[in-house]
Amino acid sequence: MEQYKKSSISNETFDDSLAAQGLLQACEEHAIKEMIAEQIAAAMKENGLTKSVMAKRMHTSRRQLDRLFDPAIQSVTLDTLKKAANAVGRTLRIELV
Repeated sequence: MEQYKKSSISNETFDDSLAAQGLLQACEEHAIKEMIAEQIAAAMKENGLTKSVMAKRMHTSRRQLDRLFDPAIQSVTLDTLKKAANAVGRTLRIELV
């Protein structure tokens, strides 16, 4: 009596696996947000900006700015990302590929 099915080599990619589980889009969105947040943090450091100064430049609160850098919070708007990019002298560019 065989308890386990024989495993076979699969051509399935990690993306395929995530898509099959309905997680691919969420993972991609999370990764994009993290990449942009890292770039903004690097630009802040490069420009010697504190979070308080950054928040003032964005016309928002420091607490709201902290949401941008919190990986657990995925509901950051494009407007917030655009304001953050502008506050560090950059432009947010989004492409449809």
